[in-house]
Amino acid sequence: MTFDRQTTITQMRTGEKGRIIEIAGGHGLTRRLEAMGIRSGKKITKVGSMLMRGPVTIQVDGVQVAIGFGMARRILVELESK
Repeated sequence: MTFDRQTTITQMRTGEKGRIIEIAGGHGLTRRLEAMGIRSGKKITKVGSMLMRGPVTIQVDGVQVAIGFGMARRILVELESK
């Protein structure tokens, strides 16, 4: 498995997999995401999203988590190549 390009969670397609490489936010955002198991180095899969800036659902460590659009756009992911 290799990783080839970078994007945010909001720009990923449903079903795409990747590895979190950076969270572009302050300590509050970082701590909130870490409490949900979302941190740098974790492998994730985008499960789905709502239209018009709604919540984004991802899978981390076998658990589905819904996060807000604003949070999701601050998480930089390196996509897994197919």
